[in-house]
Amino acid sequence: MKKFLALVMALCMVFALCAVSASADEPVTLTYAEVNPLEGTIVGEMAKAFKEKVEELSGGSVLIDIQAGGVLGSEDQVLDNLLGYGNITDISRISAFALTQYGCDKASLLSIPYTFVNEEHFWNFAASDLAQEFLLEPQELGLPLRGLCYGEEGFRHFFFKTEVKSLEDLKGLKIRVSSDPVMTGMVTDLGASATTVAFTELYSALNTGVVDGAEQPTANYRSNAFQEVAPYLLLDGHTLGALQIIITDAGWAKLNEEQQGFVMEAAKYASQVCREKVAEIEAKTFELLAEDGATVIPVEDKAPWVEACQPTIQANTAKLADLYQQILDMQ
Repeated sequence: MKKFLALVMALCMVFALCAVSASADEPVTLTYAEVNPLEGTIVGEMAKAFKEKVEELSGGSVLIDIQAGGVLGSEDQVLDNLLGYGNITDISRISAFALTQYGCDKASLLSIPYTFVNEEHFWNFAASDLAQEFLLEPQELGLPLRGLCYGEEGFRHFFFKTEVKSLEDLKGLKIRVSSDPVMTGMVTDLGASATTVAFTELYSALNTGVVDGAEQPTANYRSNAFQEVAPYLLLDGHTLGALQIIITDAGWAKLNEEQQGFVMEAAKYASQVCREKVAEIEAKTFELLAEDGATVIPVEDKAPWVEACQPTIQANTAKLADLYQQILDMQ
C-alpha cells in the first residue's frame, strides 16, 4: 500500500511539474489601450515600436495586443478600469497629466501652460532622474500602476469651427476640455467657456455645435478628422503633448523578472522612436492639412497668452514650486 501511495504521489508530482512547464511555455499577452488611431499618429508609432521591441526581446514569450482607436473606451474610462482593478487592459498610453485627478500632484506640473519652451526642453526632463520620480508617483500613493516611460506628441493647439486669430476672439466660445482642472483653468483664464466632453464624442460635439473648439496635438487633430468640422487651427502651443506608457500592477505581476526587464527596455526604445517621429509626422501633417483645406493660423506673440494664464499657472504650482522650478531650469 505504501509503495502504491508513493507511486501515486510521484506521478502527481510529475504531472504537476509538466503542468508548470507547459504553463511557463505559454506566452504572456498584455493588452495595450490607445484612444487614437495607430496610423498617422505619433502615439500609434510609439505603440507599434513598443510591441515590436517587447516581442523581439522576449522571443515571443510576451505578446502585446494593441487595441487602438478608442475601442476600449476613452482615456478616462480606461484609467477608471485600471485603477478599479479591472481586467480590460494591462497597459495604456495616457496623457502625462491624466493621473492628476487621482492624486498625482507631480504629474500635474507637466500640463501647466507654457512650461516647456521647445521639445528639447521636454526631452531634457524626460531623460532626468526627476522624470523617473514622476513615473513612480502612482506607486508612492498606493495606486495599482506604474509609469514605464515618457513621450510627446508635439505642442497642443486650439482648433475651431470659425476663424479665431486673437485672445479677444476666444471670448464666450465653448471649448472642449477633459476633466483636468489645469486645462479647465487655462481655458477659463483665456476668456472662453470650458466644456467637458469625452474624447470619443468630440467629433460629434463639434459637428453639432455643442462646442465651438477644442485642442489637440496637430497629428491627432488630423488623424481624428477634426479638420472636417473645425477647420481653423490656431498655433498657440499652450502645452506640450507630454504622455506616458503605464502598466498595472496586475500586468506587471504576470511577468517574471527577465520579462519585466524586456518591457522596460522596450519602453525606452519606444520613447526614442517617439522623439524621432515627432518632427517627421508633424511636417507631413501640415502638408496634408493644407491639402484638406484647413486654415493654419500662427500666434506671433504668445506673451499676452502667458500673462492671461498666470492665475492657473500660479495656483497649480504653488505647492510644488521647487519641483516646478527644476523643470523650468532644464531648458
